[in-house]
Amino acid sequence: MLQDGKLYIGTSRDPGDANKKGEYLDLKYANRHGLITGATGTGKTVTLQILAEAFSAAGVPVFCSDVKGDLAGLALAGESKDFLEERAQKIGLDPYGYQATPTVFWDLFGEKGHRVRTTMTEMGPLLLARMMDASEAQEGVLNIAFKIADEHGLPILDLKDLRSLLIYMSEQASALSAIYGNISPQSVGAIQRSLLVLEQQGAEQFFGEPALRIEDLMRTTVDGRGIVNVLAAERLMMNPRLYATFLLWLLSELFEELPEVGDPEKPKLVFFFDEAHLLFSEAPRVLLERVEQVVRLIRSKGVGVYFVTQNPLDVPETVLAQLGNRIQHALRAYTPREQKAVKVAAETFRQNPEFDCFEAITQLGTGEALVSTLEAKGAPSMVERTLIRPPSSRLGPIDDVERRAIMATSPVAGLYDRDVDNESAHEILTARAAQVAAAEEERRRKEAEAETEVQETRRWTLPGFGDSEADDYDARGRKTSGRRAAPRSGYQRQTVTETVVKTVARTAANQIGRALVRGILGSLKRGL
Repeated sequence: MLQDGKLYIGTSRDPGDANKKGEYLDLKYANRHGLITGATGTGKTVTLQILAEAFSAAGVPVFCSDVKGDLAGLALAGESKDFLEERAQKIGLDPYGYQATPTVFWDLFGEKGHRVRTTMTEMGPLLLARMMDASEAQEGVLNIAFKIADEHGLPILDLKDLRSLLIYMSEQASALSAIYGNISPQSVGAIQRSLLVLEQQGAEQFFGEPALRIEDLMRTTVDGRGIVNVLAAERLMMNPRLYATFLLWLLSELFEELPEVGDPEKPKLVFFFDEAHLLFSEAPRVLLERVEQVVRLIRSKGVGVYFVTQNPLDVPETVLAQLGNRIQHALRAYTPREQKAVKVAAETFRQNPEFDCFEAITQLGTGEALVSTLEAKGAPSMVERTLIRPPSSRLGPIDDVERRAIMATSPVAGLYDRDVDNESAHEILTARAAQVAAAEEERRRKEAEAETEVQETRRWTLPGFGDSEADDYDARGRKTSGRRAAPRSGYQRQTVTETVVKTVARTAANQIGRALVRGILGSLKRGL
């Protein structure tokens, strides 16, 4: 399988031909990326499987998506079958045996593998806008949201964090728009609706913590074999936009986190992107530029990217030009578009004078492919018609019992299977809102107490002891109308008892005075 730093792919020529030779992929150029194409049922999945086995045996970790469940068979040793033995004998593969490949299963939904999560901050506004199919105005609001989160210490980890931040932005739209630009209620509302759709599609389980650590995808076993990471994507494929965005995010994370290594003797990781057309379908120009940049530059990080799709026309020309290793299975040429695809595929190979590439592509059988890989100095080899070797691991899916047993002994078992809800934007904004509500409630309570005190004062104060004109008071007991009372030195408000006593004393004094006056007047009259 591995010869002088090269991975065995298959054998070209007819077995009876003395010029038959093995076709290999040089590990030194494996990080120059590649393309595996072919119509449904022509053998693309098996080709992906044998490449994953070969990279693992060479000590290179692998990440691949399993859209049909067939790649799960990598985890178990294959079973002897007549057509496999016949293929091994036909291509001269001796010895040929069956062996399991060290495998870790992953699943965004945690059903058929260990949970895969990332935070919204790590995803970023560009990919998030792509996932939500956001308009330009909505993408602008998302950029503002992430800017506010960075400047105000509001980590956006999951969906509820972004929801809470959008509510805050809507409530403070006037003030924030003056600083960051227009924040329209319509855009905020549209984003909120898109988040609801994502939640219904299961994206809520994808955003959160603990977030996936890239180093956990780059493990090797004790005996030096690279671990193959298989993403269960059967359910994920029901939301193609989420699937494509997740894999693009993973590529971006690899690009940002891994150090520069130049051109190593073998890759640090090989990434297979199955159903690659979903990545480019209806993608905006800025996203295509991002993909092209990552594919072009990630090679220096020691990562090889292999796109797997049905039609080479699914991949933009700017990206197609970066893919040096090609494996082309059969294509149909019944319609004008299919004929164009065959022509494009044929013209991308270094031509072999012994056969016509255009005709060969339409005549290839199952498990047969045109192969051209990079060789000395990075130049493409002459295309050869090749029988792909049979896999050593199991062909087809595995059952749930076997899957659970493999997950139980996984090197990442228990690391990602439980949710962690750390303090983030939702909790911070909720706490701030609670503080504001409490302060407002305290203010209202104090005003109510002041109003009650004023009412009590007005109820018990008797007339005749204040100003000669009626006075009106506001809620704090301050006079708002009538003549201002003259200041009284040392004045204190009288109690009811004091008021009654003084009134009785004054009445008694008046009565005594009148009696004295009558007595004096009576004496005067008698004297006269």
